[in-house]
Amino acid sequence: MVETPKTKIRPMGATASLGRTGFPHIVSATGGEIDIVTGASQAGFNPLDLLYASLSACLAMSARIAAHELELTNRIEHIEVEVSGEKAQEGHSRIESFALAFKIIGDLDGEMRKRVIERAEDICTVSNTLAGKPAFTITLGG
Repeated sequence: MVETPKTKIRPMGATASLGRTGFPHIVSATGGEIDIVTGASQAGFNPLDLLYASLSACLAMSARIAAHELELTNRIEHIEVEVSGEKAQEGHSRIESFALAFKIIGDLDGEMRKRVIERAEDICTVSNTLAGKPAFTITLGG
């Protein structure tokens, strides 16, 4: 009997903590850490930057996966995805629209690039989540 290798599941999630003053400190389920900044000129990430970073990283990795699926990996030298957004002017505070700028450098024509981007959008968990309306379950701890 042939045993199939077990896929290791990555723990997911994050916890933000802050005191009476100061900024949030984030710890991921795997122990990664990042401090949040809020000043307009402070270097670092604020919560919206993290949202944009998550979307850009997911789309870039998904584009590489898509290129592999389409057997185009050997034609790609570099993938870059820049993400920005516009806050809603009315209603709840939220991002109303995202601007996604893909840069795929390599020996690909326009149609190939388009196929990679379309497939990347299908693959990316973050973009799929943002496009839907995920449910929130809130609990209060003591």
